[in-house]
Amino acid sequence: MSNTYITLGVIADTHIPDRRRCIHPEAIKVFQDANVDAILHAGDISTPQVIRDLERIAPVHAVAGNRDWLLMKVLPVKRRLTYFSTTIGLTHGHGSQRTYIRDRLRHIFKPLSMEYFEKRASKAFSDVKVIVFGHTHRPINRWLDDVLLFNPGSACCPKPRKSKPSVGLLVIYDSGEVSSEIVRLPD
Repeated sequence: MSNTYITLGVIADTHIPDRRRCIHPEAIKVFQDANVDAILHAGDISTPQVIRDLERIAPVHAVAGNRDWLLMKVLPVKRRLTYFSTTIGLTHGHGSQRTYIRDRLRHIFKPLSMEYFEKRASKAFSDVKVIVFGHTHRPINRWLDDVLLFNPGSACCPKPRKSKPSVGLLVIYDSGEVSSEIVRLPD
């Protein structure tokens, strides 16, 4: 591995203030301890204050989630970022508001699988090495056909409920290599 790299903090589904009063303090500590160069927020931010709080640590790149009514006009639904030669697709993973409502109705009769959301995230981007998404509140850190699917889980309200909140760290090397880690937070 090369010596030149950047570290990205990854967070999603903070749901402030509807499910939690502020960003989990251990999430802040993880990003500070890792000395992150930037933070990616994969949506369901809920209030602009979250972005301002994270910007005290590093620059923030965020997308709108299905609960981001106050931010939908200022944040894109997806974005493409490039670090060195590595391209990252960032999305919440809920699709459009119409798709989200359709999924909620479908979920009443049959739970939607993680593979369903992985496929949706994969279809949102072509020609990227990493796809970062949220929405499911469940961490995912796996390679599929040479693309890293990375969901940090929820920093406030994980699923299943007995699991721990989590965030993620991505290390992007100038050689094109990527390392990824899910970091569990205390309850």
